[in-house]
Amino acid sequence: MLADHTTAPIDARLRATLDYLRLMVQEPESLGPADARAALAAGVTREALADAINVAYLFAIYDRLADALGWDVPPEGSGFYESAARMLLWRGYR
Repeated sequence: MLADHTTAPIDARLRATLDYLRLMVQEPESLGPADARAALAAGVTREALADAINVAYLFAIYDRLADALGWDVPPEGSGFYESAARMLLWRGYR
């Protein structure tokens, strides 16, 4: 699926959502109401499409902030991810 969502064996609703998001991210000038209607016609709910749009939008903001502010990703094996996972399991996302 990571190589090509258009030919991957996935649910039609997921494929339609990914089609919409691809346009939103890579060709925003071509995105229009017909693209949302196509996703809805494939069975994507309005709520699910709105959720996907919001997640993609927030990810784009975080990505740009990380680039602009020089945030670093801790290296694998540093123990950071294991420690963070334990903290999330204990505290949750509060």
